[in-house]
Amino acid sequence: MPVVIRLAVLLLLCSAVWPPAGAAGPDFRLPPGFELDVLSEDLAGARSMAWGDEGTLFVGTRSSKRVYALRDALSGNPELFVVADGLKTPNGVAFRDGVLYIAEPRRILALRDVETRLEQPPQPEVVIDELPFKNGLHAWKYIAFGPDGRLYVPVGAPCNVCDQDGFAQILSMQADGSDRRVEARGVRNSVGFDWHPETGELWFTDNGRDMLGDDLPPCELNRVSASGQDFGFPYCHGGTIADPKFGKLGSCDEAVAPVQNLAPHSAPLGMTFYTGRAFPARYRSQLFIAEHGSWNRSREAGKTGYRVTLVRLDGNRAVGYEPFLEGFLDGDEVLGRPVDVLPAPDGSLLVSDDERGAIYRIRYTGAGLADNR
Repeated sequence: MPVVIRLAVLLLLCSAVWPPAGAAGPDFRLPPGFELDVLSEDLAGARSMAWGDEGTLFVGTRSSKRVYALRDALSGNPELFVVADGLKTPNGVAFRDGVLYIAEPRRILALRDVETRLEQPPQPEVVIDELPFKNGLHAWKYIAFGPDGRLYVPVGAPCNVCDQDGFAQILSMQADGSDRRVEARGVRNSVGFDWHPETGELWFTDNGRDMLGDDLPPCELNRVSASGQDFGFPYCHGGTIADPKFGKLGSCDEAVAPVQNLAPHSAPLGMTFYTGRAFPARYRSQLFIAEHGSWNRSREAGKTGYRVTLVRLDGNRAVGYEPFLEGFLDGDEVLGRPVDVLPAPDGSLLVSDDERGAIYRIRYTGAGLADNR
């Protein structure tokens, strides 16, 4: 029996908690009415996700050096393929006009017509070379095409905190790498962004600097209202905290403040606006964030992140920041680490987990199910 079918039977018995008591793995917790099943646990290091035109789910990795494809991902019995192997930290994936784009630290590769050739995928073609690179720190890329048809690529700071020309930015360019421009400056390390479904504005997560203590500074959720805005790194963190070494480079008054400060050291990565109609109306155009989890808080303070959170919005203003999916931690024991969140064509929400090599699917099965609640 396929794994998704087996888990669906279990979920009927245990509502929004997976797996049942006594089973190995995370004890996932969701708001009432939501259930979780597993699309696959065979994608070692699963990271960023992108949909193909024919329902294929493409999944990047970091240390696994692979890019995966799940054909008929939502069918309950998807077929798994490796469409690229031996790459350098192929974290980011994006799909457009039949082409899968894959981001390495220095390059963007393309697999043309790959969705029709999953059994014998084409060789990667280099379309963009010589992206800014220094030492590999924060060099892995999240990529996506914006509503303007341009490819957006972050260039993380090659340090914990430093002032380096050409880094700590989000760039946009044509798909061939031409016509590059800076969309956002002062961005320490963004590994996730999306565009507001109504305004078309770019929103992004940013990982805060380390070594200022357990609770400083916060990580950030930001909004770009004009191309080229400065979000403060390295001189300002969280909108109000001057850096002890680089604060002289600018004033927090000069930087764009976050829409929402996120839990310190929580490592917010993938984010998405929910645009489906399968969740209740109160979730529409709201924002989900995968918090990968802290590595540098003291044992006494405890870990942060290791969850999917929901930021509730009223226009461009955050009015709530709350857990949505929990269970990746059991005390201090790490059971999983969410990386990316992606709406599915049927309105469910996918979550990748590079610790367990899994893709989870969250569905709303509550009473009513009308799409206008």
